[in-house]
Amino acid sequence: MHCPFCGANDTRVTDSRLVVDGDQVRRRRQCASCGERFTTYEAAELVMPRVIKADGSREQFNEVKLRDGMLRALEKRPVGAEAIEAAVERIRQTLRARGEREVHARDVGEEVMQALKRLDHVAYIRFASVYRSFQDIDAFRAEIDRLAQEPSVQPPSTQKGSSDDVEPPQ
Repeated sequence: MHCPFCGANDTRVTDSRLVVDGDQVRRRRQCASCGERFTTYEAAELVMPRVIKADGSREQFNEVKLRDGMLRALEKRPVGAEAIEAAVERIRQTLRARGEREVHARDVGEEVMQALKRLDHVAYIRFASVYRSFQDIDAFRAEIDRLAQEPSVQPPSTQKGSSDDVEPPQ
């Protein structure tokens, strides 16, 4: 590690501590040449797989696009920012845990749909309508019926008594 003060290569670690839930290491260093102390942070660099789009083109995984798509579906829905960020992180971890260098965009979309289904059923239907390119009301009805048949627990935002459920998406 180069000293940021004098540029010397000889620095030594005087203290190391875990930070950010153990995902980073904070190191106090001291330069052997000038004696100055400074702090560095070390974190594992985990490479996300590339995404293979429907047309066969490939692009880097883009967490911003993932979050934006989820936020559009969750617009005006009673889901907290922490829950959304946790869902985004779970999707990232799932994709990374596959150990593949490339994933198909449809697999990413399916992960998003599963996350939205757990967060908010209305947001799930909104996303599914675009993702699955519903062409008519029967396709909507079929997806809603399929969702109603699942033995899963309803998200808190879609339980009876929520007046937001009748507001159409804009």
